[in-house]
Amino acid sequence: MQRLYDFLRRHPTWVDSSWAVVLFGLSALSVVNLDGVPGHHGTIAGGIAVSTFLCVVVALRRRFPEPMLLLALVAGLVQLVLDIETTVADFAMLVITYTVATVGARWASRLALAVSLCAAAVAQIRWPAENTGFLGQAAITVFQTVPFALAWVLGDSMRTRRAYFAQLEERAARLEKEREAQAKVAVAAERARIARELHDVVAHNVSVMVVQADGAAYVMDTAPDQARNALETISSTGRQALAEMRRLLGVLRTGEHQESGEYVPQPDVEQIDDLIEQCRSSGLPVDFKVEGTPRPLPSGVELTAYRIVQEALTNTRKHGGPHAGASVRLVYFDDGLGLLVEDDGKGAPHELYEEGGADGQGHGLIGMRERVGMVGGTLDAGPRPGGGFRISALLPLKPAH
Repeated sequence: MQRLYDFLRRHPTWVDSSWAVVLFGLSALSVVNLDGVPGHHGTIAGGIAVSTFLCVVVALRRRFPEPMLLLALVAGLVQLVLDIETTVADFAMLVITYTVATVGARWASRLALAVSLCAAAVAQIRWPAENTGFLGQAAITVFQTVPFALAWVLGDSMRTRRAYFAQLEERAARLEKEREAQAKVAVAAERARIARELHDVVAHNVSVMVVQADGAAYVMDTAPDQARNALETISSTGRQALAEMRRLLGVLRTGEHQESGEYVPQPDVEQIDDLIEQCRSSGLPVDFKVEGTPRPLPSGVELTAYRIVQEALTNTRKHGGPHAGASVRLVYFDDGLGLLVEDDGKGAPHELYEEGGADGQGHGLIGMRERVGMVGGTLDAGPRPGGGFRISALLPLKPAH
């Protein structure tokens, strides 16, 4: 049945043609049966011809609504001129009125309404009912006019309804495109911001290498052990700078310029304590725990960890409600750093977390995912089963290749 229904929807002209054949058969029978009846007007040939035109109107009404309306009007005028009394095929007038009111041009819809309101009166004047007074004829005219008026009203309502749904679909598609465009812009802006920060990290590491190299050259002859330590520091710092540079090259910075020519220290894991104290002083209770043995981490990993905690606590303040609390867990593994930030607030739709930003420049979870992706980590974020929001991240010490 579903396949049949889909087939009929894809071939509306076939459906209309089938109804037109049925209508023609009924009309032909009525014309033949009325021939010779006292008081009957018109001939069989004329009735069949007019019925044929009206059935064509029904068959092609959805493909050519305006021409079929004009064809129906011509058929009606032929009936009046040749004195061919109304038959079953005149039902096509009602059908084409509904059709042009639904899908036809505005002029065709208005023309159909005007003709529909006059058709019954003209037919009653041309073929008045016998043995019926003025009031009876007026009642018959009104009775025959009502179906045409209802057909036009129903068709016009259907037109309005379709236009409304089409507008809703267009608006939804436009909003979806705008959302995708905003997300792309947010990703580009966040990548540019990450690139600037990684640029500062690399610049800091290179500065350390230069200072250590100068010190090693100065004490090379007098203190070989200090020179050796300096060279080891240069080696480890160089490897770290190289890793950060590879991440930096993976960030798109097309059309972006660095906001400042000065190199500023970037936040690290140790400054998370200060960040949490700021949140507590602003009225947000935060439980902070560190598990495992703290140790130096790559600058990019520490910066990412700090930004994730900053973003998560900012979202808690914005969406958690007046009595929300949060907890932050830092777990040092052998091969990476784990982060778990949870809150027990009332929460907000996932889209609001996507659109948030810790400093007005980021874009919520989009920025988090970009940062975690730069260091080769994983991020899991979403509402908690018992209420609130949960963000979990794993940042490896060595990015995956």
